[in-house]
Amino acid sequence: MLSPDEKRFYDENGYLLIKELIPLDRIRQAAKEIENIHARMAESAPESVHISWETFDDPTRPRRILQLMHSELVSPALDRTLRSDAMLDVVESLIGPDISLYHSKLLLKAARHGTAIPWHQDYAYWKQDDNQPLMVNCQLAIDPATRENGCIEFIPGSHKWGLQEHERAQRAFGVFLSGYHPREDATPVEMEPGDGVFFPSLVIHGSAANTSKKDRRMNTFAYNVTGNNMSQCREILRGKGA
Repeated sequence: MLSPDEKRFYDENGYLLIKELIPLDRIRQAAKEIENIHARMAESAPESVHISWETFDDPTRPRRILQLMHSELVSPALDRTLRSDAMLDVVESLIGPDISLYHSKLLLKAARHGTAIPWHQDYAYWKQDDNQPLMVNCQLAIDPATRENGCIEFIPGSHKWGLQEHERAQRAFGVFLSGYHPREDATPVEMEPGDGVFFPSLVIHGSAANTSKKDRRMNTFAYNVTGNNMSQCREILRGKGA
């Protein structure tokens, strides 16, 4: 569970980095399971897995995945991780004991090709008539995440501003506040494999393009309070009905 200082930091800033959240052997297994996933999914993707692809002006470029929804279906190691005590103990500290899985997705910011993710609040995607912004994310590092390869960035304290007006476009990550651009009030969160950063659905975040020679593979696990629009949840992990 989180310490009082950790919980206080999260409440004040809207994010919390937990070093060495998941053991490296589990991370290495996940990395092995998603090896060559761009080519494998381009050839034959399971119907239950939903993929958004990078768009390139050059049609000769090999296809690269922007995000892959339901990543627990392509990686048993990620499936074990999303329901592990290490993960759920932190989530319980943040949203209580009744926890459901909202989604699990790979964010595959390919070397040199991975585009920027615009500034946004997740609740702008998730808002329904029958839910509240109670959900929490954990972004887990599979590769090192640095400023050069587009690590996640947060606007500290922005989760207290309420839901902002977002623009909408017909593309992946089509709900956004503005295109990614450097902000003086942003805090980059660099991570090592196995580190996890937790954040609520109202904090403003985004990331720059990957200009490095190495991939930046991350997985985001999104958790909801059971009963907070359960129609959008995949399974109960703790608490009611577990």
